[in-house]
Amino acid sequence: MKFSLFITCILLFTFSINAQIIEQDTTKITYQLKDTDTITEPIQLEEITVYKDYMDAESKKQFLLLRNRVYKVYPYAKVAAERLTVLNKSMDALKTTREKRKYFKIVEDYMQNEFEPKLKKLSRKQGQILVKLINRQTGFTTFDLIKDYKSGWKAFWSNTTARMFDINLKTKYAPYEVNEDYLIETILNRAFDHGRLIRQESANPVDYEKLSDYWVEKAKQINK
Repeated sequence: MKFSLFITCILLFTFSINAQIIEQDTTKITYQLKDTDTITEPIQLEEITVYKDYMDAESKKQFLLLRNRVYKVYPYAKVAAERLTVLNKSMDALKTTREKRKYFKIVEDYMQNEFEPKLKKLSRKQGQILVKLINRQTGFTTFDLIKDYKSGWKAFWSNTTARMFDINLKTKYAPYEVNEDYLIETILNRAFDHGRLIRQESANPVDYEKLSDYWVEKAKQINK
């Protein structure tokens, strides 16, 4: 079982997806980075204080790589949140278990054919970021969503298989605990403000100013 198969279980009841990314005119910088990701898009990067000093060249490079990954997978997480709401309402409207199973099967078959080819192209790191963003947007881990809509047994094996590819489906989005998640929140907020991505409130909204203050203070403590 590949990662794409169990992520497909989450992206239910939708018949199309747009990248929802608005192009901006600026200088283009193109170079190859690790994990099979390539940045070939316009780059507009403001300085970010993560530690005591501004990012050095290598940190900026890694930030751009992270940004590229977030831009690619965020639309899938956004759709997951939207369609999860629609799916729940549709399932609630059905009266019998047989009707629900039949409906779910139709949707699942369509989604596998529609999205599996796209999800197969995600790198391992992109897949892990997608898992985090699904948790950000829905409030549930990917593991829990599979467990609810399939079975605990399948969720267990899905997670075990995902771990073979360094993807933990139980990973939660924790911007106050994980520095990478704070950077992801920074990327999302800037993308929303600049119209680069379409804003969708997270299941558990974060006060970004307080989050930034927290990391600045933490950096000061580390560098004392």
